Amino acid sequence: MKHLLKLQDLDKNEILDILNLADQLKYENHNSIEHHLLKGKTLGMIFQKSSTRTRVSFETGMYQLGGQALFLSNRDLQIGRGEPVEDTARVLSRYLDGIMIRTFEQKEVEDLAEYGSIPIINGLTDYCHPCQVLADLMTIREYKNSFDGLKFCFIGDGN
Repeated sequence: MKHLLKLQDLDKNEILDILNLADQLKYENHNSIEHHLLKGKTLGMIFQKSSTRTRVSFETGMYQLGGQALFLSNRDLQIGRGEPVEDTARVLSRYLDGIMIRTFEQKEVEDLAEYGSIPIINGLTDYCHPCQVLADLMTIREYKNSFDGLKFCFIGDGN
């Protein structure tokens, strides 16, 4: 999987693979087993919509996996001041190993993926929130052990 732009891009097996890996890493973290899966890797985190939980969870996750996270706000980027997304994607691709973006427009996430050469993670748009859905699925599976017979509905960020 190159990008995580929306959950619909993943099939059932890919979702289960992600959840299984997350379960394994969570178990090992709780048992003080260190990982360096992302050693030497830097994730740029673009926040056009602020979020304490998203920032802390991504920074902590990168640290726990041996990588580092770089926080980028609107003030740090030219994207909101006239620089085309295409240019931002190309420039950031030279310095970073991945980008997580939390923004308003889904198109901005998709443009970063199209013009950049590194993986893009959708941290939230007005259209979807795939990381939150995956986290929710992980929690549901922990408590229910299965998704069989369950129905899901995403209401949105503003509710």
